[in-house]
Amino acid sequence: MNKKLAAALSGGAVLVLALSACSGDESNEELDAWAKKICNTATAPNAKIAAADAAINKVATDSEPEELQKVDSKSFGDLSAGFKERATHLQDAGAPPGVDDGATKQQDAVKKLNAVSTAYADLKKQVDALNTKDQAKFASGLNDLSDGMKDVVTLRKNAVAALKQLEEGDAKESLVKQESCKKAAASAPATDS
Repeated sequence: MNKKLAAALSGGAVLVLALSACSGDESNEELDAWAKKICNTATAPNAKIAAADAAINKVATDSEPEELQKVDSKSFGDLSAGFKERATHLQDAGAPPGVDDGATKQQDAVKKLNAVSTAYADLKKQVDALNTKDQAKFASGLNDLSDGMKDVVTLRKNAVAALKQLEEGDAKESLVKQESCKKAAASAPATDS
């Protein structure tokens, strides 16, 4: 049962910035300053998200219900916090200066990151409420939880798409120049679906 849950989670993106190897020669100091804020603040929440995904994928499917509940609860809490941090940092950074529809794209990404955070907080509550004393009830609860994961995976994909829209064009050129984004891209897994 936990394999189904892990498979649903592993399909989600870690939300490392969608960077490419290209870089621009033109300098836009305001946009570069914005990109630096984004890159410098994304590392810690992205690491939290990646670690939580890894913990869920790692926990043995034949583990005791208490162990599964403990790992899933902590992981869902960390995922909720990681996505919330990303949303908060993006909100604090503001819209990318000089980018067409930058404010709209920024707010859309913030909204979608917050939606993912809320969904994981709800999953944590559901996991915490599972009955670990009764194997059949626990398995049934996990099955219900697994069905709810489909919505969370969709929310994650939507958040990734919103971030990619925000991080295209001139914004992308400024992002790829940032050392912290280069390091994040180099250490990121190659999943973003």
